[in-house]
Amino acid sequence: MAQFQIAKDIPTQIKNPELVDRRRRQIAEAAVQLFIEKGFHKTTTREIAQAAGFSIGSLYEYIASKEDILYLVCEAIHAEVENGVAEAMKRATAGKEALVEVIREYFLVCDRMSDFILLIYQETQSLPSQWQKRVLENELRITGLFVQVLARIAVTGELPNLDDRSIELAAHNICVLGHMWTFRRWFLGRHYTM
Repeated sequence: MAQFQIAKDIPTQIKNPELVDRRRRQIAEAAVQLFIEKGFHKTTTREIAQAAGFSIGSLYEYIASKEDILYLVCEAIHAEVENGVAEAMKRATAGKEALVEVIREYFLVCDRMSDFILLIYQETQSLPSQWQKRVLENELRITGLFVQVLARIAVTGELPNLDDRSIELAAHNICVLGHMWTFRRWFLGRHYTM
């Protein structure tokens, strides 16, 4: 998974920020597979510690609760998606071709991460409300990347009649279309490929 910033609101007993970031990444990578296989509620912190190669005591030096781990997982998933879209934006030239490139990359990332995206949808309600809010803010930040691309094209006149509201709605539609593969892959995967 992608690099993500240390969640400063999660308590830690360790003073070295690089070590905290590295260990939390290990914890998140171990936990995400367990959460996908067993679900958040059926996965124990002891199982996460074992999968990450930690003792249970060491695990609790880096987090305070299993909800902390879920939040770290959500942060890492969003960082991966956002990095994919941002990289496509850097490669893209201009105009409609840029939009096509960014959407293509986003759909490929969503396809590759469909289990992870489903996890966010299924388990976000298990987070404390302040972290639920941040997960939604991450979603909006990714949507904002599409707003940027659409706004740049609208200014050139290649996509006429797009006001700010239309651009915002189109950006949300693109995001949801990428997630559609996650929810409909049981059907789409039998009939279509990316």
